[in-house]
Amino acid sequence: MTITIGFIGAGNMASALVGGLLARGHRPQQLAIADSQVTQLQGFQQQGIFTSTNNADIFTRAQVIVLAVKPQVMADVLKPLADLAQQHKPLIISIAAGISVASIDYWLGHNMAIVRAMPNTPALVQTGATGLYANNQTTSDNRQQAEAILNAVGLTLWLNDEALIDSVTAVSGSGPAYFFYVMEAMISAGCALGLDEKTARALTLQTALGSAQMAITADVGPAELRRRVTSPAGTTERAIAVFDDAQMKDIFSNALTACAARGQELALLLGHQE
Repeated sequence: MTITIGFIGAGNMASALVGGLLARGHRPQQLAIADSQVTQLQGFQQQGIFTSTNNADIFTRAQVIVLAVKPQVMADVLKPLADLAQQHKPLIISIAAGISVASIDYWLGHNMAIVRAMPNTPALVQTGATGLYANNQTTSDNRQQAEAILNAVGLTLWLNDEALIDSVTAVSGSGPAYFFYVMEAMISAGCALGLDEKTARALTLQTALGSAQMAITADVGPAELRRRVTSPAGTTERAIAVFDDAQMKDIFSNALTACAARGQELALLLGHQE
């Protein structure tokens, strides 16, 4: 049986997943997508993908449904679909931050197979990182389906505790912003040292790319790679000393802790409360 994958919400992450699935060989006829904004659907229509402004159409067509709407509207989107969810029992994959499996299950009428996923924006260029958590209703086939969908845009890792989704959010979900922040600071500092903006930007971005590639392919960890670059009494050591004096590791720890805590707050603010 051909599995149809449906999306509710046609934003950037849904677009990334659709693009990744098409690149992996899925046919447009195996995909469906709904969004309240017609303009969001035009590009998908042009690719031969079924589109609709009615979310119910996705629940009647798809065996796997990806919830790609903002956390703030999740309850309003799902509650009217509970009867269809109970009738068709699709696998539900949610990529919304801060919305628990229990909340989704409640809004859809209970006993649904649900996978929570926390992808990140590099999924837009098929280099994403995604943490996955499955509830007890998901079968091994369901897990394989979810993994295959998210694998289309990068690395996937399974978690055995839903609470760890907030940790994934702190490390990789929000992580691209941290690296962009560092890039922004390095470009600005390079310009202050006399480089023109174009040169500082090119050097910074290529260095970020090369460093990440070295870290991925090396047989040692980032700490050892840093030590190899940091010659005693050299220029790099002087820079690292400034970071250490500013307690940079503590700053990162505090920042990621704050990020994870916000995920927990969202669950309380936006989720169903027993």
